[in-house]
Amino acid sequence: MVFDNVKTLDIVFDSPEVESPVFSSGDVVSGKVVLDFQRKGKLESLKLHAEGFAKVHWTESRSAGSSTAYTQNYSDEVEYLNQREVLLQADNGELTILPAGRHEFPFSFQLPEETLVTSFEGKHGSIRYWVKVKLHRPWARVKKIKKEFTVIEPIDINTPALLAPQAGTKDKMARVWYRNFGQVSITAKIDRKGYTPGEVIPVFAEFDNATSRSVVPKAYITQTQTFIARGTMKQKKSVVATLSGDIVGAQRRETWHGRAIKIPPVGPSILQCRIIRVEYMLRVCVDVPGTSKLCLELPLVMGTIPLHPFGSRTSSVSSQYSVHLEWLRMAIPEQPEPPPDYSSVVTDEEAQQNTAVSHPQEDLSGILEQPLRAFVQEFRFRPPPVYCEVDPNPQPINMRRRCMTC
Repeated sequence: MVFDNVKTLDIVFDSPEVESPVFSSGDVVSGKVVLDFQRKGKLESLKLHAEGFAKVHWTESRSAGSSTAYTQNYSDEVEYLNQREVLLQADNGELTILPAGRHEFPFSFQLPEETLVTSFEGKHGSIRYWVKVKLHRPWARVKKIKKEFTVIEPIDINTPALLAPQAGTKDKMARVWYRNFGQVSITAKIDRKGYTPGEVIPVFAEFDNATSRSVVPKAYITQTQTFIARGTMKQKKSVVATLSGDIVGAQRRETWHGRAIKIPPVGPSILQCRIIRVEYMLRVCVDVPGTSKLCLELPLVMGTIPLHPFGSRTSSVSSQYSVHLEWLRMAIPEQPEPPPDYSSVVTDEEAQQNTAVSHPQEDLSGILEQPLRAFVQEFRFRPPPVYCEVDPNPQPINMRRRCMTC
């Protein structure tokens, strides 16, 4: 066995995040390649390659007859980053001799200005970015090292589209076989579409139970991961947060004046990738014994830049219910119970539709395999400006003018 002369080959980013530095589109990624020789070393070249891909892959079993079976592969990829840099190489093709010890080779490259896609790890696909270094030496195998970095594209919820209230109404006739038990209806609304992980969503809802049975209102935050390849979709759905209400008796009505459901630390929405999407939904449901549940869906966008403290108040539904502040006093447990499986949330009709769109071998349990850390910018309150307050009806002799600051 030949003793390897290379003691250390490492990539060190110029970033405070040591394990996984975080960048966005247009940022400059810089750092250094550390090369440490045990003794004098010869090398042909030292090259750096930065790459970023979205990739999906899954397999499905197919049957062509009673005795014939085969496996169908589905895969696709999208390239987002491909940059190369030569850190060391002689112009005339000769070898470069470096003395024993530590050597550092700085590198720097800029991420594309166009919007990249946030890093992601899912069941059937991923979005990854990395830097790879190759050391070429005479009469030796190519030595490689690769280090990943995280890309998080900012999603600012302080936009008109994401600040718009979301509302809806849905009803159904509860029946078993040919017997009708009456109608159940849901009316629900939330103050905006965009939220960030860790926030509390106040849910305003009314449940009208005109049936002869008691019903149970609930709310769920669901996540849908969609993987697309060769015109075929594969989905993984999961429940990430739940909220249960009180039983609504027969011929009774129940109102939620801002019941709170807290968003757990999930990854941001991914809506701009051609082959991978991550979407969220608030589902307000009613469990009716003996028949399928009634669910109303309100779309959510999980952002990274939280609501500005001086955001618009005109579009806030909660401001219209300012007298009902029960949700502010609701204690949210630090260790809530795990959410139920998605299969226990969907209605029978939705389950049939999902089976038609997706594939029967779906795994609908659990949440993100490796949830991303939401990158939240820090906002600070600015001090109010200095102003002067002048008496609107000054006296001719004793005019007073005082200046004050808050």
